[in-house]
Order: sequence, then C-alpha cells, then structure tokens
Amino acid sequence: MDPTLIGLIGIIVMLALFMTRMPVAYVMTLVGFIGFSFMISTKGGLNLLSRNIYEAFSSYGLTTVPLFILMGQFAFNSGISRNLYDTAYKFFGHTKGGLAMATVTACTAFGAVCGSSPATAATMATVGLPEMRRYNYNDELASGAVASGGGLGMIMPPSVVLIVYGILTEQSIGALFVAGILPAILLTLLFILCIHVRCRISPEQGPPGERFSWDEKLKSLSGMGDTILVFLLVMGGLFWGIFTPTEAAAVGAFGILAVALLRRRMTWAGFVKSLNETLRTSCMVLFLIAGAVVLGKFLAVTRIPFNISTWISGLALPPYMVLGVIIMVYFVGGCLMDALALVMLTIPIFYPIILNLGYDPIWFGIIIVLVTQMGVITPPVGINVYVVFGVSQGVVGGIPLESIFKGIIPFLIAIIVGIIIMVIFPQIILVLPQLMY
Repeated sequence: MDPTLIGLIGIIVMLALFMTRMPVAYVMTLVGFIGFSFMISTKGGLNLLSRNIYEAFSSYGLTTVPLFILMGQFAFNSGISRNLYDTAYKFFGHTKGGLAMATVTACTAFGAVCGSSPATAATMATVGLPEMRRYNYNDELASGAVASGGGLGMIMPPSVVLIVYGILTEQSIGALFVAGILPAILLTLLFILCIHVRCRISPEQGPPGERFSWDEKLKSLSGMGDTILVFLLVMGGLFWGIFTPTEAAAVGAFGILAVALLRRRMTWAGFVKSLNETLRTSCMVLFLIAGAVVLGKFLAVTRIPFNISTWISGLALPPYMVLGVIIMVYFVGGCLMDALALVMLTIPIFYPIILNLGYDPIWFGIIIVLVTQMGVITPPVGINVYVVFGVSQGVVGGIPLESIFKGIIPFLIAIIVGIIIMVIFPQIILVLPQLMY
C-alpha cells in the first residue's frame, strides 16, 4: 500500500477519534504507534513508543513547562490576581467601559505570571464579572472582555504554547518569550480601543465607575510592585542571558511563592492545590508532547509532510499567499481543537514550508500563537468561553452562552487587525529578539 495513502487513512482515523472526545494525547499516540508498527514493524513501534515517552518525561529542556505552570498556580492560589485587577480598576474604572478595560489590562498582567489562557480567564471572571454586574455593564461586553482578555495569557510570556513551539522547532525559548511582549501589548491596546469604540456608540453598555485620586492610584501600584519585580527579574534574566529558560522558571516560581508567603496570602491548602494542579497540567502537556512526537515519526515515514511541503513550494503563488493559506488552516483548526494540540500536530508539516519560504521562525511562532488564540474564543471548542460560562454560574448567577459568544466578536476582529499589522510590520515581533543577540 502507498505510504501516503496509509498516512491519510491514519489522519482520518485520528480525526474520527477526536470526535469521540478521547483525549488528544492518547489519540495521537495510538494512531502514531499503530501506523508506525504497520509500516515498519511491531517491534519498531514498541521501541518508538517507549523511547519517546521516556524522553518526554526525562528531558531537561521540558522542565521549563512544570516550573512555569507552578509559577502560575502560585499566583492564582495566592490571590495576586486581585491586586492586579484592583490597580487596573483604579486607573481605568472611571471611564466609559473602564471596568472592561481594567479587566483586559489585568489579564495581560496576570498572563505575565501565569502563561495559561483558561487560568487567566477563570481568574479574571471570578474577580471582574461581579464588579461589572454591580455597575450595570452589558453581559455581552463584560463576558466578552473576560474571555478574550484571557487569551492574552497565550501570548504574554511565559506561555506554555511558546515553550512547546520552541522545543519542537529547536528555537530559543527566551527569544520567543521576549518576542511575545510587544504583540501582547499591541493586542491589549487594540482590545481597549475596541471597548472604547463600543462604549462610545452605546454608552449604556459600559457605565463609568467611581473615580479615584492619584494618591489612591499610586498606592495601588505598591500592592503589585513585588509581582512586577519578579516578572522583570525573570524576563530581564532571560533577555540578558543571565538565566536559561529553566532557571528563569525556577526563579519565577520561587519569587511568586516568596511574595505570597511574605504577604501571608498562601495557605497550606492553596500550596497543596498548586502542586496538585501543576502535576495534573504538566502531565497533560508532557503526554501531548510525547504523543505528537510519536505521531510525527509516523507521518515522517509516510512522507506526507515532505509531499505537502513540496506541493506547496511548487505552487505558482507568492510567499504571502502561501502564508495566508497556512494561517487559515490554523484559524479553522483552532476552532476545532485545543491550541497546544493543534500546534504540535501541524508544526512537522508547516515548519519546513515556512523555512523554505524564508520567513523567520521566531516571527512565525508568534503569528501562529496569535491565530490559535482566536480558537480559544470561537465555537465549537472556545475553551475560554466555556470557562467564563462556568465561572459566571457561581459568581453572577449565570450568563447565557450565546451572549458570551456574541460578546467576543468585536475582540475577534481586533485580533485579526493585530495579526494583519504584525504580518505587514514583522519588526514589532522581531525587534526585541534581535536586541537580545
């Protein structure tokens, strides 16, 4: 049987298994193992399976993942997010739509110590939704701001998706991290502009809150100064080459824990919960990586990535049109499956094409994270929407799912505008990594 046909059958079987809600990591591992065994030998498949799972869980480079996740869990369970929101609220809350702007800004700040999109959305939903309901904010605006702002956790370093991309493509994780800073700030500003325009058109959607004096604003900054210091220490260490990514993650986790203990915000129950959640999430990510590697080896022997790369490279299309096709694949794929799984599934196919077309791999990594960020707020997956929906049941009595999906539409447009800007002006992404070297 033709190897390419075997590969296509494997992909169809994999997509069918996805529809059964079987965990993505198990599906990729199973299809990769069976396909590789069929094409090579059962002994070769078993050897591949054992070797790749062992390598994933024993890799020193991958220790970055659990350490940054631990840093985010310490920040989440110690209530640091409430300080971030309080500061943003005091600066923006008095304007029309100010609470929504404060929520988006706090999402960016929390993403800097968390790196997880669902965790950021859940945290800000818990803190922000009751406040916006108290000031009679429109549910669509309030929930849309939280769900969309939570996606900023994917691009603002430390980002788990960027870590995995760096490992799979052998790119510098430090360079990817600093490359994500300016795009995250640009998206935050676009989200704020989106809220401003929306509230100018319909002021009743975001009534202004109370006004605070400059003394109160500056005092609120002191409450998050130590958190900012930890972030600057981590990113500064990476930027100047003082820390490796793993060392930076360890410093960040220790720094956030120290801040939480000094401020007496970390309970024993919170500490244990942080460890449990870190273990659970880290195992999920590492199994995804192992599964993606096994599947990648199967696809490699079928020559599908090589054939697709050759076919696309041979098309009489300019590079920017090929890039547009790839971006559309990521957009549609992000609507159907988890962003992390999508990146690991598609990188073996598209990464060689991007290199052949002459695009910068650091730039491409940020672009695909931005595109897959849309997937966390678009149906049918839209994980952030479901997170906000679930949290809203407990904190504000529930917001209809359709209202949240309607609320994200203006922010979705803002993300598309941001991607277009960064495709036209790639230096927005590349300037900081170039300064690093």
